[in-house]
Amino acid sequence: MNTGKIIKEVEKEFPPQLAMDWDNSGLQVGSRKNSVKKVVVAVDATNAVIESCVAWKAELLITHHPLMLDGIRKVNDESMYGRKILALAENGITHYAMHTNYDVAKMAELANQALKLKKCVPLEVTGCAEDGTEYGIGSIGELPRRMTAADCCEYVKNAFALEHVRLFGSREAKGKRVALCPGAGKSMLADALAKEADIFITGDFDHHSGLDAVDQGLTIIDAGHYGVEKLFIAQVADLLKERFPELKVKTIYGEPFETM
Repeated sequence: MNTGKIIKEVEKEFPPQLAMDWDNSGLQVGSRKNSVKKVVVAVDATNAVIESCVAWKAELLITHHPLMLDGIRKVNDESMYGRKILALAENGITHYAMHTNYDVAKMAELANQALKLKKCVPLEVTGCAEDGTEYGIGSIGELPRRMTAADCCEYVKNAFALEHVRLFGSREAKGKRVALCPGAGKSMLADALAKEADIFITGDFDHHSGLDAVDQGLTIIDAGHYGVEKLFIAQVADLLKERFPELKVKTIYGEPFETM
């Protein structure tokens, strides 16, 4: 089994052309010709994840986030990215990422299912299928019932197995129409407001943006960048096991920080 065959299969499900122009999805490090017996699936190519790949003697690492979004002019052991690239290359590990193409093709669907949202449409439309169906980043839909923000926080925590979320707005505010953007959704605040969401579930919301949202009548539930996007791990791992039963697949979870 080589990397190219695995990439070809996953790209049928998550076509690279669905990725945003600014993104850096695809082959990050290594060769499509690399022989593969062991695959690791994670959200990020952190030092800990790469060290685990090396220790397990994996030949392929598949992550949601690219190794980097900006360019690099030198590959050496004097920079963080250089050390990561060298560690992967020197240990024969190919790294492949599926970022916004995965967001469009699958992430919102998985999150919608977890929250049992109804009447879902894309939050930000990025394209249109041949049958006229719109697709894009995030979604907007309806909760199974109208609930307070406090109840919705508990609902989100249960849906995504989270210990904590952050709430901007009143605990007593009620709503049913939900905007959802797994990952960092601050840039989509205008979309959530334009589509008249009561509650916006996303991650990486800063203090001032949260206050501004509340002053415009929108409740924010910040589930963390990783909190929802970890759905990627199990779904991709299951796909690999189904399509390539001869592969050994290891999943690596872990919040990148702790609440103390």
